[in-house]
Amino acid sequence: MMTVIAARALAGRTSCFVGIGLPSTAANLARRVHAPDLVLIYESGAIGAKPERLPLSIGDGELAETADSVVNVPEVFNYWLQPGRIDVGFLSAAQLDKYANLNTTVIGADYRRPGVRLPGAGGAPEIAASCREVFLMLRHTRRAFVEKVDFITSVGYGEGAGSRESLGLRGKGPVLVVTDLGVLEPDPITCELTLTKVHPGGSPDDARAATGWSLTVSESLTETEPPTDEELKVLRRLVERSSS
Repeated sequence: MMTVIAARALAGRTSCFVGIGLPSTAANLARRVHAPDLVLIYESGAIGAKPERLPLSIGDGELAETADSVVNVPEVFNYWLQPGRIDVGFLSAAQLDKYANLNTTVIGADYRRPGVRLPGAGGAPEIAASCREVFLMLRHTRRAFVEKVDFITSVGYGEGAGSRESLGLRGKGPVLVVTDLGVLEPDPITCELTLTKVHPGGSPDDARAATGWSLTVSESLTETEPPTDEELKVLRRLVERSSS
């Protein structure tokens, strides 16, 4: 469901900064079903990659072999990403708070002596700051959805409305959070994440129980459409090619 919902959301977009894992699967599904002209951009420098199978990493040769162009990493960031030329960037995190701030740095209040030290920022802060829109994908648990992240690696909406503007961030910020329970979107006034859709078989109570803050549920809450036969067929073909 997470992959399918994220792929559908890419319809009408022209370019996507892709990460490995679920974001890559969603972007490649979208290019085959919902957005045939979508340009996939990988951090390694592959522009317009058209992989026949899901890449194992951003350095997978499949990306370079099928790309329209391969550039160096500084060009990807300095020319494509930071000037705001990319429509959508995908991100995930170990922690996310109600204003869509992300933590991939440390778990624990003491930065120098954390309970867990995470992989770090990578290109995530630039993606969160400069892509025209950001999609987030992560499992919905109280461990991940916290009242306040232990460390802000990538800014979502900071302290709420007006924070991004005060920081001079170019992009619109996170507009969609896709989880295994449903979909959250920022409130247009407060920027606080609000549950707008639940997946079939789920409920708002399930989402509330898995959230570390008092989750607001939209008055126009809807249920996501189940995957179509075509979406499942293409998705399974992608996965099969990747495992063969």
